[in-house]
Parts: sequence; structure tokens; C-alpha cells
Amino acid sequence: MEAEQQLLGALLTNNEVFDHVTRIIAPPHFYDPVHRRIYEICAERITKNALASPVTIKAFMENDQGLKDLGGPAYLARLAAAAISSHAARDYAQMIREFALRRDLIGLGQDIASRASHVTVDDNAEDQIKAAEQVLYKLGEQGVAERGFQSFLSAVTGALNAANAAYSRGGGLSGVSSGLVDLDHKMGGLNRSDLIILAGRPSMGKTSLATNIAFNVAKAHRMGELPDGSHGTVSGGVVGFFSLEMSADQLAARILSEAAEVPSENIRRGDMSEDEFRRFVQAAHDLQNCPLYIDDTPALPINQLAARARKLKRTMGLDLLIVDYLQLLRAATAKDSRVNEVSEITQGLKAVAKELDIPVIALSQLSRAVESREDKRPQLSDLRRSGSIEQDADIVMFVFREEYYKEREKPADHELDKMATWQQVMEACHGKAEVIIGKQRHGPIGTVELSFEGRFTRFGNLEKHRSNWDQ
Repeated sequence: MEAEQQLLGALLTNNEVFDHVTRIIAPPHFYDPVHRRIYEICAERITKNALASPVTIKAFMENDQGLKDLGGPAYLARLAAAAISSHAARDYAQMIREFALRRDLIGLGQDIASRASHVTVDDNAEDQIKAAEQVLYKLGEQGVAERGFQSFLSAVTGALNAANAAYSRGGGLSGVSSGLVDLDHKMGGLNRSDLIILAGRPSMGKTSLATNIAFNVAKAHRMGELPDGSHGTVSGGVVGFFSLEMSADQLAARILSEAAEVPSENIRRGDMSEDEFRRFVQAAHDLQNCPLYIDDTPALPINQLAARARKLKRTMGLDLLIVDYLQLLRAATAKDSRVNEVSEITQGLKAVAKELDIPVIALSQLSRAVESREDKRPQLSDLRRSGSIEQDADIVMFVFREEYYKEREKPADHELDKMATWQQVMEACHGKAEVIIGKQRHGPIGTVELSFEGRFTRFGNLEKHRSNWDQ
């Protein structure tokens, strides 16, 4: 009560305090209903550039019974007299918010205990756990860090630290390595706070590329001393993977197929030789402590995804987040069109990347317009609902395998000339894939060639002269 009184007093005597506390607290955070109404009226007037003072607020609360019980307009004057320094307003706002969250947690605990003690046929324990989790996620959503303006010196220090990290690697990467040398060279690695869109038509291998990157990053994870003397991740990273399309088991099978070099279709059918099965089991044993965490909850709302990512960062650490795929996410609230829904989702993913200071890779589908062109290489305009996706992304890259399309252009056996030409084309593109970087805020666009082994759903580095990298 005292904290609320003194904060309201500061607000009534100096309206500029509102700018310091508005992103920390909201009317529901106030315990006393009268204080809540006073803050609401102050907020409404200040946002309209009108004065909020004991005199102006009195006119709006003349018939407020709660205020009358506290002494009427004289209570507003007492609040102003008890005002704290404007410099302390943020601390008091944080305290009010903290107590509000604690009251919510106490209420949640009481609700859980009350509901669990009443046994009914249609309300089992698992449903109660899910309901409690949803409320906790909602409470967690209120804990988003508030940033505000920072000095140029602070921003420069951050830029220098990133440059120093890159320089200490021998002029290598400023971000997390994807494990694909040429792709890293083009992008400087996977950089913090970047939203990276990885798009492609079905069967191009976008999920395979995402799982390959996830595996490479998690496998290389190592903790140690950072250049600033603190302890943290020095190579690789902890990976969170939201698989909205495939189950966790299917995703794990893909990763094990790559690690054990056993064809994924053989794993699905259980058709493995003794040697293959031994490699498969050994790979599973080697990777059991790999810091790769999979959430395969379908149709996840963007606000729950953000809450779960925060929890993973807080409990296990998090250096890379992958979402497969963007169009299967849902907006936090119903929207009047899918375009607006996708816009909220992409903005939410970018917010997660900035807030958690990690790269976020979100997979995306492409429209069928690609199939109608002679050159099937994707373009930015092929992104479904491309406006918001292209706008919010820091990097947009497309997976393209010419071999997939050329296989379907095989001529008839009697067309010998066409068959010879087709075989030459197939030989040239066999086992190759392209990653086309169509947008990059901090670097050049262009194409990176990778190898692709379909049997193991594995992308890799092409053997070539490294002197050609800069071309």
C-alpha cells in the first residue's frame, strides 16, 4: 500500500514519471482498487497530453465511493504530499509489479490445491496440470524484460565485443557456426538477435537442413571462459527445436540417420543390417547428452512459444532456436485475416530473437508460383504472405535442389539424344544443393553450394578450392 501511495504521489506531482513506469506496471498490478482507478485516469490523461494532478483527477472521481471512504479529494492531496523522488519511481514500480505477480502465484497455488482436492469424473489430474501450466505461461509472459534507450557508448561496447569475439577466432565468425563452412563464410555464422527465414518448396530439404544445423551446433557445444572473463558457451550451443509438423521421435530418427549414416527409410522400416543397427545404437548413445531440446506441441500460439523459449533459456541455456515451420504457428489472439496472423507471428519471432539475444531460424513454405516458372529457383516474392516475413527477417534464404526437378524430366528411353543430354545434366547436379540468400541485412546476397545425401538426409560441404570462397 505504501509503495502504491508514494508512486501515485510522484505521478500526480510530476507526470514525466509515467514515461519511466508505463512499461513496467499496468492498472491490474495495483492491489488497492482506488489506486488502480487513479492510475487508470492518470494514464488516460497523460497519454492525451493532458495534466494529471490532484485537482484534475478530483473531477473524475467525485462519485467514487472508494475514494470517499479514504477521505475524498483530501486523499489525493495526501498522496501528492507523500511523493517520492522521480528517480526512485522505477524501483517502486518494480516492487509493485513483483508483489502483483506474487499475489497471482499465491492465488494460482490456492486454485490448484482447491481443484485437486475436489475429485470429479470429468476433471482428471492431467487436465488440471495442463490448466495450471497455461496459467503459469501466462504469468511468465508478464516477465518480458524492458529495455528502453541505451547510450551510444553502450551500443559501441556491444559492437566491439562482437568484433573482438570474431577477431579472436582468427578472423572467422561473429556468430554460432552452422557447421557448413561455405554458408558460415557467407553469413558470418548465425548471429545473435537475427531472425533467419529458411524457405523452400516441399521435398527441397528445408527440414533436413534445419536438423543438420541443429545437430552441428549441439554437437559442437562446449563451455569455457569468454573473452570478457565470464563463463559461457565458447563453441556450438544449446539448441531449442520447435517441431510443429513432425514428432520428436521422427526428428530424432532424422538426426540419428545422419550421425549413424543409416538411410532414414531403413530406420523407419526397421530394415537394418547388424552393422547398421550397431552404428545406430552407438550414435544414439553418443548423442544422449547432446544439448538439443525438442518441443513437438502442434499448433502452438506464438506467445506460448516465447514463454517456453524463455523457460528453456532460464533453465538449460539457449543459443539457437529453430521453428519448423512458421505457417503452423498460431497468433496469440484470433485475427481477421491470415496475413495479419502471420504478421503477428513473424514480429513475435523477431522479438524472441532480440529479447533472448539468440539467432532464431524459422522455416517457411513457398507459394506454388515457383512451379509455374521455367527456372524453379525461388525468389523473395514466392514467400507465402511475403510482406511481413520479408520485412521482419534479417536473413531470408532458400533451399533449392535442381536434381529433384530434373529427375522428373527424364525423357523416354527411345529419345536417345534427349536421354544423353538429360544424363549429363543429372550428373552435373547430382548430390548438390543450393542455398540462395535472397536478403541479408548485414552482408551480401548470393548462392552457396552444398552437398546433399538424400539417403541420410544430410547436407554437407562441397569439396572445392577454398581460394574460391570470396568469389
